[in-house]
Amino acid sequence: MSMPKRSYRGVSSQQRRDQRREQLLEAGLDLLGTEGWQQTTMTAVCARAGLTERYFYESFAHRDELLLAVLDRVAERIRDVGLRALATPGGDPYRKATAAISAFVDLLTGDPRIGRVAMLESAAAEPLRTRRHELLREFAQLIATQAQALHGADALSPPHDQIAGLLLTGGLAELLMAWLSGELPVDRQDIIDVAATLFAAATRRSPSQPRDPAMPAATEGSTRNG
Repeated sequence: MSMPKRSYRGVSSQQRRDQRREQLLEAGLDLLGTEGWQQTTMTAVCARAGLTERYFYESFAHRDELLLAVLDRVAERIRDVGLRALATPGGDPYRKATAAISAFVDLLTGDPRIGRVAMLESAAAEPLRTRRHELLREFAQLIATQAQALHGADALSPPHDQIAGLLLTGGLAELLMAWLSGELPVDRQDIIDVAATLFAAATRRSPSQPRDPAMPAATEGSTRNG
């Protein structure tokens, strides 16, 4: 028989372990998003989290594993805010794209740590660069999927949807890197307007392209950018 897990003040050992992991992830985000990947050492993370190295190894095998977990957590938040905005009832593809891009930019600027991790530190060093490349491909696929939901039969068909998705994700990432680093002195709204227009237009087939017969007909609102 297995022994029951002991609890301390009503908190199980697994709950305490999960809590310590969250402390380490938050400390990792704080350091990576303010001081950069070189300063985000295991010792610094433990000190910021108020935990010993013993508890670091309880959750992560090494520093790079923590850095990747922080980046994945940031990517998950970006994905969530974008999907929630796109799922808002009503509105044509342009308005939904505007809501999604606005939510994305607000997330990056509302917590500058997230912006720095997602756009700057993710491109700074391995293994973050490799994971960044993988995430861009994942977001490209997400854009292709959401384009079908936005445009119906008027959405691009494979492989054009993947091409458009990669162009949009890669271009937007480079744009935001330049903006957040101060290299591109433009207004937030300018970025949102241009990105939303490109998103709505680039994910919709041109009149000369054949429709995907597997998709339902597009709604009248989706003709805004056609």
